[in-house]
Amino acid sequence: MQLRHSHISLHGMRFHAFHGVMAQENIVGADFIVDLQATYDATAAMLTDDVAHAVNYATLYDIVKQEMAQPSKLIEHVAWRIAHHIANACPPVTHIDITLTKCNPPMGADLQGACVTLHIDTTRTDTLPQPTQLINSQS
Repeated sequence: MQLRHSHISLHGMRFHAFHGVMAQENIVGADFIVDLQATYDATAAMLTDDVAHAVNYATLYDIVKQEMAQPSKLIEHVAWRIAHHIANACPPVTHIDITLTKCNPPMGADLQGACVTLHIDTTRTDTLPQPTQLINSQS
């Protein structure tokens, strides 16, 4: 047998947070749901039953909770911060898939939520421009 893929996932993490562009969102906040999947090689953990060889899901949750507590205008930015923090704190993680949903967004529509999903390859550090590069290219 050979392990082909391994992930650790946290689904349906609920938070009340203050992300949004509208002033009201920064005052009353909104409910958010975060789904996270982190890819890593779980071979050593599954063979040894040693927690030292696993990615700790409590650590992942704490990172998500910490980043959700920091207000941002855009959910894309929050999702990126979560992924970036995980990549720095958990070196065995090679890919992160994160979906951040704003429940019942204030847009006058009948929908459960608006979400953004990021698929991040943590092994590639050369592919994203710096924020100043984005600003200069828009001028």
